[in-house]
Order: sequence, then C-alpha cells, then structure tokens
Amino acid sequence: MGTKHATEWIGPEKKFFQAVILRGTLRLPPVQIDSCRLRSQGRWSAPLLCLLLASALSGCDRFRPVRHEYVYVSAREVYLRDRVADVSNRVALVKNGQRLEVIEHGRRFDKVRTDDGRIGWLQEHTIIDQQEFDKYQQLASAHAEDPVVATAQLRDDLNLHLTPGRQTDHFYLLPGNSHVKLLERAAIPHAVPGAVPGPASTVSAKNAKSVAAPVPMEDWWLVRDDKGDTGWLLGSRMDVDIPDAIGEYAEGQRMMAAYPLATVIDDGRAPRDARRRGRRESRAEAVQPDAGDASDAAPTAPTREIEYLVLLAPNDSGLPYDFDQVRVFTWSLNHHRYETAYRLRGFQGFFPVAMTRETVDGVAEPVFSFRIADATGSAIDPQTGIPHPLAARTVSFRLEGNIVRRTGADQAPIETHTEASAEKSRHAAARKRR
Repeated sequence: MGTKHATEWIGPEKKFFQAVILRGTLRLPPVQIDSCRLRSQGRWSAPLLCLLLASALSGCDRFRPVRHEYVYVSAREVYLRDRVADVSNRVALVKNGQRLEVIEHGRRFDKVRTDDGRIGWLQEHTIIDQQEFDKYQQLASAHAEDPVVATAQLRDDLNLHLTPGRQTDHFYLLPGNSHVKLLERAAIPHAVPGAVPGPASTVSAKNAKSVAAPVPMEDWWLVRDDKGDTGWLLGSRMDVDIPDAIGEYAEGQRMMAAYPLATVIDDGRAPRDARRRGRRESRAEAVQPDAGDASDAAPTAPTREIEYLVLLAPNDSGLPYDFDQVRVFTWSLNHHRYETAYRLRGFQGFFPVAMTRETVDGVAEPVFSFRIADATGSAIDPQTGIPHPLAARTVSFRLEGNIVRRTGADQAPIETHTEASAEKSRHAAARKRR
C-alpha cells in the first residue's frame, strides 16, 4: 500500500483540515469526523493532524485586534535612553503632553516608542497612563461651558493639577507669563510635607487656656488655557488681570475681578452744565464741542474711558466666600479721572457674576447680579474645598448714568458685618493709644 501524497487527501483527513482552518475565520458549522476511519488510515494521520491543528490555532492570532498601550509625558522634557544603565545614549527628546506607545514595562522604567518610530527607555514618574489622561479630558469636558470669573497671568511655569493640592497629580505644563481663564476657587489646608502638628498655642500669659492653632489655608483656582486644557493652579502663583487705571484704588484690599460696565467719550473739556446724574447718552452729548463757546481751548483728541465693576476681598487665603466688597468706578467728565460711584462692603459674595442689560426709558442700562449669603453665613466644602453659602440670595444692581440702583426680585436689605468692622476699628485705636 503506497503512501498518500498531501495533495491527494481524501475522506476524514480532508474534512478535518477544512474544519480546523475555516472555522476560525468563517465560523462554519461543526464537521462530523469518523474517529474509526481516522485510526484506519495509518500511523501518520495523528501526528500530521496535531501539526495542522497547532498551525491553525497560531494563525488565528493574526485576526485578533492589536491593543496599544499609551502614556503621556508629564515632565517638562525628558530624553529617551537606549538602555537602563548608568551609562546610556540619548535616543530622542520628548516634551510635556507628548503621547508615547508602551513596548515593555520595567521595574522603574518603561520602554516606549514615539510617533516617528524612535524607541527608548524613560522613568515612570515622568509619565502618566491613559486612565489619568482621560481624567483630565473629563475635567475639561465637565467645565467647558463654565462662565469665566476673571483672567490671570502666571508668574512662573506651572503644572495643571487634577485636584487642588501641592502633592496631587499634575500633567500639563503652562509657561510663565501666559494667561488663563479663572473658573472656580477652592480653599484647602496648606499641607507642609513632613510637618508634624505642634502643641496648641496659648492665648495670653495670664490665661493658660490653650486653643488649637489655626490651620494655614491656601487658595486654588480651576483654570482653562487658550487650548482648552483645564486643571487647578495655586492662586498665589498668578496675578489677576486688573486695568492699571483702577488698580491704584485697591486701598490694601485684593481685587478679585473687574468687569466693564459702560464706555464714556471724553475730549478733555470740562462741560459747564455736565450733569453728574444722567443717562449714558446724556453724558456723551455733554462732551460734544460747542461751536459758539469761544472761551474754550483748542479741542483735544477724544478718548474712550471704560467704567468698571470691581470685586474685592481681604488679603487672606482660605476665606469661606469669594469677595466681600463691590465698587463701581465711573469716569468724571469734570475731573477726567475715575471716581467711586457706588460701594457696598461687609457681605459674603460668591462667583460667578452675571452681566445683563435692562431697558429704562428706551436706554439699555448695564445690570450685574451675584449671589450672597444670608444671615446663616457660608462654609467650605470639606471634600472639594469650594466655598458656598448656607442659604443663598441673588441681588441685582443697575447702573444709570452715575447712579447705581437695586433691581430684580430681591429688594430686601443686605445685611453687612458692620459689627466686625467696628471691632477692628476699636482694636486699631487702642493700639495707637499704646
């Protein structure tokens, strides 16, 4: 009996080969194989069928989708090395935010590949994984429509943190002097690495009663840059953008935000009958040149001056509110300078501020609204650090010429903390007498 050639397979061997090869790709129905006839074909059938089965199973891996693992550079920049050793060669320079494909995981190093095919090793602490990167994307999506409270300029290069805190995860690096949009403020304890809580401080030498030392706090801001990257930055490392013309009126307070309310045209003249209480268009008409007035000096180039709403707060961190003072600066056509048209202080206010308009006698006047805390006060969320009123009110104000009036549904009196201010004044006077 001669040996069969591979191309002359018939019977159950051929059916078995077709079943093994084709079922992995075309999902054919099971093929019935007669085991008795297989055993009757000779001793070569069993080893050959095992070899065919192994080849078919190994070939199925080519049809499975390839999973790629990616990481992202969180350091400013780092070099890829050709090996993990004290002496190694630089392969490529990767920068903050760059995506890399992981080829191999080491003990403290990962072997990665760049988009242009360069392969090298880098330390794990200089990268974040895909899961961490997705959290930043989710944070940006969740706050994509948040109103902008103010804008600020960074003093140094800063990393965006996923949550408020100096020791929290960080990723994107923003260059110094860049501008960001402020979205939300959080106040958290300033945790000093390695610090051990000390003994309670005493109030005075006469009274030995001890009280717990106050926990130092610091402010963090949720920000968004021009590219849409979102994260938390330390508030003390950036400066809020405030116009220079009104920055000198801070009076020792911290200006939290400034919002344009209206624009006034000033040509440098001093109107004889300039009414300090009028409509916006009345003030614009008052500065038009008077052809019949020969005593006036030569006209100067008109300037456009912006009137502002400014929110202020004490120079302290960790406050349970965002601001406690409102000032409206209008432009004086007589003195050609800014003057305070309205001031309210001693309350607890919260961002954001809504800017709208109301039509009064055919003139669209600017209106600003914000939330304040009622007599119950405010608190800081222990989980997020975000301050909030225990019971909120929304108050609105309208600027008419140089006059600021209350508007909106809430016309109840605004409770201010005049008692605390009076107490501070008494203490200051007592210190001067000493």
